[in-house]
Amino acid sequence: MGLAPESLLLSIVSRIQPQALSSVLEVLSAIGKRVIFVSDGASTLQTVHDRWPGVIAFRQKDNWLDTLILLASEALCHAEAEARAVRAEKANALLMHEATLGRYMLEMRHSLNNMLTATLGNSELLLLEPGSLSAEARSQIETIRNMALRIHEILRRFSSLEQELSVAGWQGRTEGQARLATPGN
Repeated sequence: MGLAPESLLLSIVSRIQPQALSSVLEVLSAIGKRVIFVSDGASTLQTVHDRWPGVIAFRQKDNWLDTLILLASEALCHAEAEARAVRAEKANALLMHEATLGRYMLEMRHSLNNMLTATLGNSELLLLEPGSLSAEARSQIETIRNMALRIHEILRRFSSLEQELSVAGWQGRTEGQARLATPGN
């Protein structure tokens, strides 16, 4: 039966032959999961502390089983907290990337509007002169104008969304300040 490291949450090692200790702890430490070592000798305990600082090691004494259960529970809670932190960091990185893209779009909105105004204005001027264009050219300029109008609508939605987010952010800040100022909080 092979060892599936991703399925391990916690390893507990005890009563292991001294010659196998190094091999076992090296493999378990390399997996990157929590390892608890229960020692029945002080010298072995010191060796484990010195060589594998990430291994939780304690000496088997009275109520050692209660200690083991407590340590295992805490190690698993700590591992879950680390996993949540990693997921939160990944989600934050994605949100930061999207926020950067959004800020860039908002910064470029003015430039895009200027280019769009020129495109719409020139296409409208060309369409005002009925006999100066062939039917095919007129159709293409109408397409340019229609696409420019669609882009204009999208940019208008960006502006609207920016205002909504700005108002929501301002309201969130004032509500947070009000909660902090409320007696009893």
